Amino acid sequence: MPTTPRWLDTEERRAWLAYVEFSTLLSDYLNRQLRKDAGMTHADYTLLAHLSSVPDQTLTMSELAERLKITRSRLTHAVTRLQQVGYVDRRDDPANRRNQLAVLTAQGRQLLEEAAPGHVEAVRRAVFDALTPDQVRQFAEIGAAINAALQRVDAAQDDQEVLPWRRR
Repeated sequence: MPTTPRWLDTEERRAWLAYVEFSTLLSDYLNRQLRKDAGMTHADYTLLAHLSSVPDQTLTMSELAERLKITRSRLTHAVTRLQQVGYVDRRDDPANRRNQLAVLTAQGRQLLEEAAPGHVEAVRRAVFDALTPDQVRQFAEIGAAINAALQRVDAAQDDQEVLPWRRR
């Protein structure tokens, strides 16, 4: 039995189109800034940042894929590329031989430390300098609400194809 679509009203459409435009522009801006200043992509920066934020700067490949919300295949390619240039090491997990660990190297940590000030300034310039403190709070609340809604939708669908980074 077909249902009538719940079309966006004028204000919802305006908000949605603004999000689509700014997310595209922001992604491009951050990629350009990191390529110019550090010779890396935003995706690589994010991968290194996740590793730097945990004890021993080590995560299983599964944990890292989950945090980055990417497939394990895509993560394997990224880690292999970063391993070839010395920023990440990959080794077997001594606690579980079926797992592999991604480890931030000293060279990767140094790159991240050198790239971080320029990246944070780019984020501040593009996002936070444009917002009032109240808008920053609202932005965080909006992001949390949308993330929670997406997690509920994913959990309700109970379909591993929906969440490829969780495939075992």
